Amino acid sequence: MRGLRRLLGIAAIAVSIPLVAASCASADPGSTPASPSLGAITPVPPAGEVSATGTVLEVSGDTRLCLGPVAESYPPQCTGIPLEGWTWDDVEGAESSGDVTWGAYAVRGTYDGTTFTVTQDPILLALYDPLRPEDPTGGKPGAGDESELAAIQEELPDRLGDAYLSSYPQDGWLWVDVVWDDGSWQDAADAEYGEETVIIRSAITPTGG
Repeated sequence: MRGLRRLLGIAAIAVSIPLVAASCASADPGSTPASPSLGAITPVPPAGEVSATGTVLEVSGDTRLCLGPVAESYPPQCTGIPLEGWTWDDVEGAESSGDVTWGAYAVRGTYDGTTFTVTQDPILLALYDPLRPEDPTGGKPGAGDESELAAIQEELPDRLGDAYLSSYPQDGWLWVDVVWDDGSWQDAADAEYGEETVIIRSAITPTGG
């Protein structure tokens, strides 16, 4: 009996050795933690006032701010984010057809990650003269080749969901427009694709006010 217990003890030790080794290999203290995937991140909504430019479209009382492409139909069609606090009173440049009213404006307000709430009078987009943003590339070409950028461009709509607006490749970069990014998506894109491949641009921007 004593011999049997000794054999069982040796067998248990032999089984535990590879398990410990595997555990050590998977938790290498010198390894760098993996960065979060681009599609697994949700940017934190802005805390202060923000601005955006786009088409305000109201259909049967449902008002949306469309920051991405607008279908060139009559009346136009687009998918936007809910817009609260909007009124057409004293707003110039609006057109109507049936139960649809629309116009292009620069708006200021707050954004909670889902809804844009207007807090100041809008400005007709034709009269809006914003400051030109700095070139995030510094005028340097990107490192992406045509096939790589095309592959990234194809997968981003699914990964970013409703926040994705549009994208296009240019000079080795893939320019990606989203509803809002606090910098989290840009950091994730840099970690996943390299720092000279993807530029994430936020349609909603802080005003600094």
